[in-house]
Amino acid sequence: MRRFFANMNPTLRGLLGVAAVALVIVLLSLQSTLTALNSLVRIAFFLAIAFFVFLVWRERRLEIGSWPDRARYTFYGAALLAVADLALYFLRGASGRDALAFVLVLAVCAYALIRTWRDQHSYS
Repeated sequence: MRRFFANMNPTLRGLLGVAAVALVIVLLSLQSTLTALNSLVRIAFFLAIAFFVFLVWRERRLEIGSWPDRARYTFYGAALLAVADLALYFLRGASGRDALAFVLVLAVCAYALIRTWRDQHSYS
């Protein structure tokens, strides 16, 4: 039996593992537990993103502090708007027009962050 699983296609082996976990969840009626775990993972993921943004800011705050006021306000504003957009997505979810708005706001924030960063690091 061990050789059978060792010679099996890795994709099929992975799908069988996922099917086994799904079967255990259905047979033991663990849907409510899975919902609670999903909520905890969503909160933890948001906190991880916020912590990463904080670490990047802490590493570069002296450099960003030397930028002109307009560039600094644009950079911080875009970062705060992106974090608020992600927080709203994790709290309420998104579908339809809300999902489109979520993606567009993140795209505009990314553009503002990248454009401001590149403008402050051009040496011409």
